[in-house]
Amino acid sequence: MNGCIFASIHLAESTWEFHAMQVKPAHQYKVLIFGASYGSLLATKLALAGHDATLVCLPNEVELINREGTRVRFPIKGREGLVEVDSRGLLGKISATTPNNVNLANYDLVVLAMQEPQYGATGVRELLHAVAEARLPTMSIMNMPPLTYLARIPGLSLADYRNCYTDPSVWDGFDPTMMTLCSPDAQAFRPPDQPINVLQVRLPTNFKAARFESEVHTQMLRQIAADIEAVRFDTGSEVIELPVKLKVFDSVFVPLAKWSMLLAGNYRCVGANGMRPIKEAIHDDLGLSKNIYNWARQLCLLLGASETDLVPFEKYANAALSLGSPSSAARALFAGAKNIERVDLLMQTIAAKQGMQSEAVNQIVNLVNQQLEKNRALPVVA
Repeated sequence: MNGCIFASIHLAESTWEFHAMQVKPAHQYKVLIFGASYGSLLATKLALAGHDATLVCLPNEVELINREGTRVRFPIKGREGLVEVDSRGLLGKISATTPNNVNLANYDLVVLAMQEPQYGATGVRELLHAVAEARLPTMSIMNMPPLTYLARIPGLSLADYRNCYTDPSVWDGFDPTMMTLCSPDAQAFRPPDQPINVLQVRLPTNFKAARFESEVHTQMLRQIAADIEAVRFDTGSEVIELPVKLKVFDSVFVPLAKWSMLLAGNYRCVGANGMRPIKEAIHDDLGLSKNIYNWARQLCLLLGASETDLVPFEKYANAALSLGSPSSAARALFAGAKNIERVDLLMQTIAAKQGMQSEAVNQIVNLVNQQLEKNRALPVVA
């Protein structure tokens, strides 16, 4: 096969060995990704498809990734164990750097994969400002949409929602035509007993991106998506696909399908006295979960989404059965975080402007607020 290489892929918790059948893409894109944790999942998919990805991260992460690469572990339907993909054997290159060492002239696309509060950090803020100034096409895979993206949703005024963001000023330089949003439906985590260059996929669903306003930039996303789709693995006896694809949609509302899931599941992991797994948050009171989920869906429909943009509750509830850990938002809160992504507050605020309210949603927001107040009252440890 022309332009094809074979990379050894080892299975965690198994002895099988896979070989990646990778075909060099017609055009190799270079992608800058803010964040090395969740960002390494998309980086791996890009590198499998022959594109280069650079992860912007902390110095200790930079040193480890550049020395040993990244490892992403995928569950494969119908198979035991996990497929572990080592970035060092891929057609595309994954590297890492600190914010102050980035040359934006080298990149075709920027991806935002950090948590929203992190963009105000010294170094990250300045790089983000430079991305906006350079007018590089930027795709967010955060749960919290960048403030700039809200300008692409008809009828929303950015000034009404600034209080939902940790530091709204970091988004002020962006042109909405250069920003898109991708719903990060795939769920992954860093195993606590593993090095920080290891990521394990828990729920292997897809990234669902809205198109850019520009046809040229949208075509770049579609080409990357097609290249990811084309990747196959030869096991020696059969050829398989790896899960987690990139899907590109014309509707700006498709990425908002995640809002219902976050509100009914992720934020309801937060209790007055502790946290619980997403599975319990959904299935302990399925009727209440469905009501909250459908309230969020109704908000999206009121904003202009169509039914086909969104995900039915039953499909999400079934997926939630595999989510046996608390959400990242809940874990951060009960680890003492003073700021987290506030999609719950954003939805409550948007809904109020639309004349919608829900006592159940108010309770969710209040519980998060209360835990944040407790955390912010704690003394700062030097």
